[in-house]
Amino acid sequence: MLALRTPNPRNEMSLPLAAIACLCLSTSLPACAAPSSAMVSAPRRFAVDVRDLIARFDADRGTVARIWRVEGSLARRERMRACMRDWQSELAKVDFDALDQGGKVDWILLNREAEHELAALDLEEQRWKEMAELVPFVERIAALAEARRKLEDADAEKAAGELATLAKDVDVLKKGVEEKPDRWPKSAGLRANNAIRSLRGDLEEWYRFGKGYDPAFAWWMDQPWKAANDALDAYAKVVREKVAQLSKEDDKTIVGDPIGREALVKALGHAFIAYTPEELVKIAEREFAWCAEEMKKASRDMGFGDDWKKALEKVKQDHVAPGAQPALIRDLSNEAITFLESRDLLTIPAFAKESWRMEMMTPERQLVSPFFTGGEVISVSYPTDGMTHEQKLMSMRGNNVHFSRATVHHELIPGHHLQQFMTSRHSTWRRSFGTPFWTEGWALYWETRLWDLGFPKSPEDKVGMLFWRMHRCARIRFSLGFHLGQRTPEQCIDMLVNEVGHERDNAEAEVRRSFNGSYEPLYQCAYMLGALELRALQKELVQGGKMSERQFHDAVLTSGNMPIEMVRALLANVPLRRDFATSWRFYEL
Repeated sequence: MLALRTPNPRNEMSLPLAAIACLCLSTSLPACAAPSSAMVSAPRRFAVDVRDLIARFDADRGTVARIWRVEGSLARRERMRACMRDWQSELAKVDFDALDQGGKVDWILLNREAEHELAALDLEEQRWKEMAELVPFVERIAALAEARRKLEDADAEKAAGELATLAKDVDVLKKGVEEKPDRWPKSAGLRANNAIRSLRGDLEEWYRFGKGYDPAFAWWMDQPWKAANDALDAYAKVVREKVAQLSKEDDKTIVGDPIGREALVKALGHAFIAYTPEELVKIAEREFAWCAEEMKKASRDMGFGDDWKKALEKVKQDHVAPGAQPALIRDLSNEAITFLESRDLLTIPAFAKESWRMEMMTPERQLVSPFFTGGEVISVSYPTDGMTHEQKLMSMRGNNVHFSRATVHHELIPGHHLQQFMTSRHSTWRRSFGTPFWTEGWALYWETRLWDLGFPKSPEDKVGMLFWRMHRCARIRFSLGFHLGQRTPEQCIDMLVNEVGHERDNAEAEVRRSFNGSYEPLYQCAYMLGALELRALQKELVQGGKMSERQFHDAVLTSGNMPIEMVRALLANVPLRRDFATSWRFYEL
């Protein structure tokens, strides 16, 4: 057994964060990577550690995704299912009890990935069935792509006839949708529009492969392919405009695609969150109520009594002049680092402090990211010369000094930049297990921890920090409400405007960002819930006298990005079993 320890920059922390056991396994590989029978003589046994299994799993999964590329095709789902089931069989051979704690954590996470992939394939199949009437030709296009992948001899004349028929069938389908577009929900139209455009890409790739070198292929195929491509393009436009009710130029309307309670519950299980959606809404409401009371205290100190929204409006007026935001961010970053280091709260490598950079966000991107985004590059959302007068004022109000003071350390140090710096250097094999509950939870945890330690200097600073904390509570409520079918996107926008105090354009951008498909359904919940998990773990280990504060924070960063219940299992040495199921109740209801 090989016990691996993390590097110890100050020679003060030496926790066995990822000791890995060497296992004796059969040479049999999952079918996705298995050698031919002619290559195998007699079984032998050799040592494998869990990190090797993770690397092979990632390689197999990536290969299937790249080779079986047609989204929605039966062949793709069947091949990925076979790969995941093979991996479940492979993992079942591991002597779980022989692993040390780090190995057990990795085994559980890897097994969870296989289970999650299978569940995701089931959900994908269900959602394709829901829009089957809108995209009935997926297998016809997939068959052409699959034949090329298998290097089957192309029958250009036959394929030309198939495409000519496809073009006619799509034209008929388009007329039917134009006559009765209300047969399907808008979300199905949005999903189908994306699917049709993806299938057009698959068909074009197939066509370009043959056209470039086979004269007979081009002779037969040019006109039928163009007819099919044009028909699919026209049909996608009808689905988008008539079913999803979006025009080509429409970048304002938010449709979204709610997944429903059953899928939410499965996603929570995969994220190791042992609460129902309804319980999470209660947690968010309780945390929001705490924020509201603290807002009233700050408002009184500012002279506005209990009317904290007036205090919030005053804070929004305190912004720097155009062109001065980069200097503000630089100064706020330095202030946060000084605060952290003077209290010995965590290790900040010198290279991390000098290795971030800044970009200004375009007006187009600010439509979905009205505030900073961070990491090694912090993208600054602030007025640019192409904005209207009203947009400029709104951006300055939404990125005022006190809001910015509460977000710079979220995006840089100790937040996302330090996270990315550390996870690229420590426990890198766990990148496959990354979760926003760890990523966003860590950054928001520090907002709450700095509040506890007196980081806000003034009532205005407190309002700035509380605004974001309220916002993260609201994210849980509106995102779960949407996916449960209880809130429309417009109602979500109204919540952010009326209950949190957002500018309407910024609220629209936040909701658009949440539901445009760029983020997984639980992403917006992960900020507050991940922070609460880390607060509970900090209370258990630091306040419980088992670790110093710096040891705790360094251990979280160097153990890798993974569900926080698994961080707890690693750092607190929680007994683990092969049939592990999430059970940690980190918040008392």
